[in-house]
Amino acid sequence: MYKSIFIDLDDTLWNFKANANDTFQEMYNKYGFERYFDSFDHFYELYQKRNSELWIEYGDGRISKEELNRQRFLFPLEAVGVPDEKLAKKYSDDFFSVIPTKSGLVPFAKETLDYLSSRYRLFILSNGFRELQFQKMRSSGIFHYFEKVILSEDIHVHKPYPEIFNFALSSTQSQLEESLMIGDSWDADIVGAKGIGMHQMYYNNIHKDEYPFQPTYLINSLSEIPLFI
Repeated sequence: MYKSIFIDLDDTLWNFKANANDTFQEMYNKYGFERYFDSFDHFYELYQKRNSELWIEYGDGRISKEELNRQRFLFPLEAVGVPDEKLAKKYSDDFFSVIPTKSGLVPFAKETLDYLSSRYRLFILSNGFRELQFQKMRSSGIFHYFEKVILSEDIHVHKPYPEIFNFALSSTQSQLEESLMIGDSWDADIVGAKGIGMHQMYYNNIHKDEYPFQPTYLINSLSEIPLFI
């Protein structure tokens, strides 16, 4: 039924949550942030709240990539009365040099890619930054599975907007009715794919139990993929 499979990268294959947490812990200790925060959890909670807001603003085109990165690392420091832009920039640069070297994958990622790559054309479709995504894939040993990597930076449009899905189809010479999107983000991956009539497979790794509509496929583990396609 399918010939082309488009797959999200972060938290669908590459374990962003775990890899980011490890990197933040390393940087927190390296920079002695216990001087400023009650605990690592205190720092990380401040970071995550503002980071989520900034990604929405970035996706809507209201701020630049540079402003996103500046604000998300500065905000936790400002929140505890340490508005040190130089420290935030140094922390940011160090963080981005370390995180793409992490190799952690979600459970069954490689087994799933072995299975899929023998049957379909595989493509990454991600909102992540180019300089990070390629290195993440190489560090984790999955780069060779994919014919092409399509990123929001290619056309400055993010999932779930239809333009990036249509661009992905045209740039890979894929037919809509022969394509499937696999991802862990309900809004970006599933709503986005459905918006152009593409079949979707929702990787429900956060145990979401209510959906505005029924996706084409629903899985709780990548190991379930062979049961459907």
